Amino acid sequence: MNQVNIINFIRGIEPREPVDLVEPVREQLALVQKHKLPATWLLQYDALIDLRFTDMLLEADPLQEVGIWFEVVQPMAEKAGIAWRGRYPWDWHSHVGFSVGYTPAERERLADVIMAEFYERFGYYPQSVGSWFIDAHLLGYLFDKYQIVASCNCKDQWGTDGYTLWGGYYNQAFYASRRNGFMPAQTAEQQIPVPIFRMLGSDPIYQYEAKLGSNGQSVITLEPVYSGDEGGGGIPAWVRWFFDVNFRPEQVSFGYAQVGQENSFGWQQIKDGFIDQIEQAAELRQEGKLTVVTLAESGRWFRRRYPLTPASSISALTDWRRQGHQSVWYNSRFYRANLLRQDGRLRLRDIHLFDENYEERYLESVCEERDSRYDTLPIVDGAQWSDDTKAGLYPVFYDESGAEVELAVRELTTDESRDGELRVMLELEDHSTAVLRFSEQEIAFAYTGGACKLGLRMVWGDTPEVPAIQASSDEIRYVYQDYGYSLKLQGVENVASKNSEFVLRAEANAIKLQF
Repeated sequence: MNQVNIINFIRGIEPREPVDLVEPVREQLALVQKHKLPATWLLQYDALIDLRFTDMLLEADPLQEVGIWFEVVQPMAEKAGIAWRGRYPWDWHSHVGFSVGYTPAERERLADVIMAEFYERFGYYPQSVGSWFIDAHLLGYLFDKYQIVASCNCKDQWGTDGYTLWGGYYNQAFYASRRNGFMPAQTAEQQIPVPIFRMLGSDPIYQYEAKLGSNGQSVITLEPVYSGDEGGGGIPAWVRWFFDVNFRPEQVSFGYAQVGQENSFGWQQIKDGFIDQIEQAAELRQEGKLTVVTLAESGRWFRRRYPLTPASSISALTDWRRQGHQSVWYNSRFYRANLLRQDGRLRLRDIHLFDENYEERYLESVCEERDSRYDTLPIVDGAQWSDDTKAGLYPVFYDESGAEVELAVRELTTDESRDGELRVMLELEDHSTAVLRFSEQEIAFAYTGGACKLGLRMVWGDTPEVPAIQASSDEIRYVYQDYGYSLKLQGVENVASKNSEFVLRAEANAIKLQF
C-alpha cells in the first residue's frame, strides 16, 4: 500500500515580502480538480476569516478536504483574550507563532477559537489539524474534545527556521505519547490515538546530514520550491527517484509521501514543481502504484489498520547523485535506525530510542525563546555527534590473529516481505555475506561467511549533543537531558573502551541490540 496526501496549507498574511497569496491556492485547486484528485487544504486562522479563501474552498468539488493549520496569529490570540506579542500579525518565531508559546490553558482557548470559527464558516468541525509541531497537550485536547482523526508535522530538521525536530519517526505516521507530541508511544494507554503524518518528504540519503547554515540545516525535500544542486521537489529527475524509492512494490507496512506547498512562496516559485508532481501522482495512481487520499482518509485508514504505531521502512538503494550511496531507514514504535553504505563502508549512522515517558519541554511549560526543540533519545547520532570524527556504529571483523578488519561492502539489498521486519543483505568484497535484521524491538547482525568474529565499533566526536555514555557487555547506558536510558546487548563477549569510542566484540558471529 502506497499513499500520497496532497496537503496545501494556507496563510492569510505574509509580512516578509509582498506576495499574492490567493493565486497559489486558486491554481493548486484548479490543478487537483482537473486531475480529479483529492487534496487537503489547511487554513491558518487569518485565512479562515478571509472570504477570498473560504469562498473558494466552499465551491470546491466534494473530493477536497478542508482542515486547520495551527499557527497562532494576532486576530486569533486577541479573540482568545490573549495579548499579542508578535512583531507582525503573523510571527513565525516559536514563542509567538506556535502553541508552545502559550500556557496549556491558553492553548485550549486558542483551539476553541479556531474550531468555533471553522464551524461557523463550514458547518462542521475539521477532521485534520496540522502544524510544523503540535505539543502533546494541545493534540490530546483536539482529540478529546473535537475528535480530530489526523494530524501532520514537519520533517526531521536541525534548527531550520528556528525549529529543531530531531530523532523522530522518520516518515510515514505514528501515534504520539500523551507526554510528548513528537515521541511515538509504546502502549495504547499512553498514546494519543491521532496518527501524525510526517510532512515534506526528506531525501532519505542526504537530508539527515545536510549542511548547517545561518538558518539551520539546508532543505532537501519534496517541496516544489526547492530545485538547487542538492536535490529537491523542483527537479523532475529527483522527484521520480524519490517516488521510486518511497513507493516500492514491497513494503514493511506502507509507503507514504506528502505532496504540496504553502501559499507563502507565491505561485511563480512553486508552479513548475507542483504541476510536475501532481501529474506524476495522477499517472502513478492510474497505473495502480499508489492511492491519493485526503489526510483525514489516511488517518481513518491508519487507525482501522494499526491500533499501535506500526513498523515502516524506506530503502534508498539507488543514489540520485550517482555517488553510489545507499541508505535504509527502519522505524518502529520502539526506535528508529538508519544504515548508510558510503564508499564501500557501512555505518549505522543513526539510532534513536523511543520512550513514551520522556516528557517534552513544553508539556506544561511555555517556550520563551524564538527557537524551539523537540527530540527523542539518541543511541547513535551521526549528524550531531560528528566533528572531524564521523560518528556512528561501524561493523568490523576480527581475524584468527585478533586483528581488526573493517567491513567492506560490495552491495546492499533488502527484503521487506515479512510483516514488520526489514532484512538487509550485505555482499562483502571477499564474496562472503552478512545480514542485518531490523524488527520491532531488535537489530540483529550476523556474519555468515567464515570463522572471523564480529565486532561493532562506536565512535563519536567532541560535540555538545553527546550524552553521557557507559558500555558493558550486556548494555550501553546513557544520560541525556538528565534522563537515563539504556540499550540492551546480546552476544557480546567483551567491551574495550577509550576516550570517545568503544568496541563490542561478539562471542561468535552475531550481536543483537535490543530496545
